[in-house]
Amino acid sequence: MSHGLLIAAYLVAALLFIASLAGLSRQQSARRGNLFGIIGMVIAIVATLLAVHLHGVGWIIFFAVIIGGGIGIRLALKVEMTEMPELVAILHSFVGLAAVLVGFSSALELHGNLAGLQAFSEQVNQVSAMLGSHLPNPAMLPINSSALLIHQWEIVLGIFIGAVTFTGSIVAFGKLHGLLKSTPLTLPGKHWLNIAMLVASFGLGITYINYASVWTLIVMTLIAFVFGYHLVSAIGGADMPVVVSMLNSYSGWAAAAAGFMLGNNLLIITGALVGSSGAILSYIMCQAMNRSFVSVILGGFGAEGGSFTDSEAGEYHETTAIEVAELLKNANSVVIAPGYGMAVAQAQYPVASICQKLRDSGVTVRFAIHPVAGRLPGHMNVLLAEAKVPYDIVLEMDEINDDFSSTDVVLVIGANDTVNPAAKEPGSPIAGMPVLEVWDAAQVVVFKRSMATGYAGVQNPLFFKDNTQMLFGDAKASVEQILQSL
Repeated sequence: MSHGLLIAAYLVAALLFIASLAGLSRQQSARRGNLFGIIGMVIAIVATLLAVHLHGVGWIIFFAVIIGGGIGIRLALKVEMTEMPELVAILHSFVGLAAVLVGFSSALELHGNLAGLQAFSEQVNQVSAMLGSHLPNPAMLPINSSALLIHQWEIVLGIFIGAVTFTGSIVAFGKLHGLLKSTPLTLPGKHWLNIAMLVASFGLGITYINYASVWTLIVMTLIAFVFGYHLVSAIGGADMPVVVSMLNSYSGWAAAAAGFMLGNNLLIITGALVGSSGAILSYIMCQAMNRSFVSVILGGFGAEGGSFTDSEAGEYHETTAIEVAELLKNANSVVIAPGYGMAVAQAQYPVASICQKLRDSGVTVRFAIHPVAGRLPGHMNVLLAEAKVPYDIVLEMDEINDDFSSTDVVLVIGANDTVNPAAKEPGSPIAGMPVLEVWDAAQVVVFKRSMATGYAGVQNPLFFKDNTQMLFGDAKASVEQILQSL
C-alpha cells in the first residue's frame, strides 16, 4: 500500500472514530456509533498490516487478529452486563501494558542506534588521527538533537503513563469484581509517598534522557507500577465510576504516547480522542458528586465511615410485595430509581414489565438515573435499554429531581448512596454530593437484601423516614412477586 493510500485510510478511520463517539453520546444512536467504531478499527488494522513491511505478517494475523479477536468475541458473548465495569477496567490495563512494551521497544531501538553511531564515530576519529586531519563527528549528523530529546521524552512519558494505567486498572478490576476490598488503603503519609514516587520517576526520566540508560527506565517503570497500585488502592469504593473513566483517559494518553513513539498518526488521534473524552467524563462525574478531581485522587468516599449508627437513626418499616402492588395500583405517578443492586439481581426485565403494565393502566411511570448509578457511567441506561424500556421515560437526575414532590410512589431498586439524604448533612462523609431526592415523594419503597450500608460505607437515613418502607429480599424475586400481584 502506498503512503498516500495509507494516509487516506487513516483519515477515514479517524472520521469513523469521531462519528462513533458522537453516536455513543445518545441512546438512540449508540448502536450505530458502536458500528462506526468497529468499521474504523477494521480499516485501521488492515491498512497498517498492508502498509508496514514486516517479517512474519501471517503469524501476526493469526495470533494477534484471529486469536485475539476470537477471545474478544467470546468475552463479549459471555460477560454479563453486571460485569461490564470490571471488563472495561481490565481492558484499560492491556492498553497500559502495550504502551510500556512499545516504550521499551523504542528505547532499545534508540539505544542500539546510538551505540552504533558512537562506534562509527570512534572509527572515523581514528582514521582522522591517522590522516592527520580533523573530520566532523558523524555521530552528530544523522540525529537532530531536538528530535532526539522529544523522542526520549515520548518514551519516558509513554512508559510512565502506561505503567500507572496497567496496575491501577488491575486494582480497579479487583475492587469491582470483589477480589479486593472496596475500602480505601490508608498508609501513613500516603500523600508524601505518592509525591516521593512522582519525584523519583521524574528524576529517573531526566537521568535516562542524559545518559540513555535502559536500566533507569526499568527502575522508573517499577516505581510507576507501585504508584499506580497505591494511587487506585487509596481511592474509596464509591468513587470507582470516576476511577474507571479516569483510567480510560490515562489509557488514551498512553496510546497517544505510543503513537508518537511509533510515528503513527492514527494512533495519536485515537489516543487523543479517548484521553480527552475520558477526562471530560471524569469531570462531569465529579461535578455530579460535587467533588473535585483532586479530592477523588486523594481519597474516596467511605474512608470515614457512617455519620451515625442504626440505633440513633430510628426504626424502619417493613412491607411486602403484595402491599407494594396495592400502592402502585392506587398511584397516579410512579418513579423508579435503579441502582447496582438491580443490575446484580438482573431485575431489569421484570421491572420493565411492571413499567409497561402500569403505563397500560394509565399510570405515569418514569425512571430516575443518577450520573454515577452503578459502577460505570451509563450502566443503568444500558440495562434499561436492554429490557426495551422507552428512552423518553429514562430521565437524568437534573431532569427529575424537582418532580419527586408531586410523585405518589418511588421504587428504589438496589440504589443506596445515590438516594442518601446524608449528603445534605455537613458532617457526613458524602456531604455536598447531589443525590436523587426521593424522600420528597408521598411514599418510598426501598428494595434491599438487608439494612447494610452501600458501597460508600455510609449509613442511609432514608431507610428510617416515616414515608419509607423496606422490602427485603432478592430484587428480582421481589419485583416478580409485585408483577404477579398486579
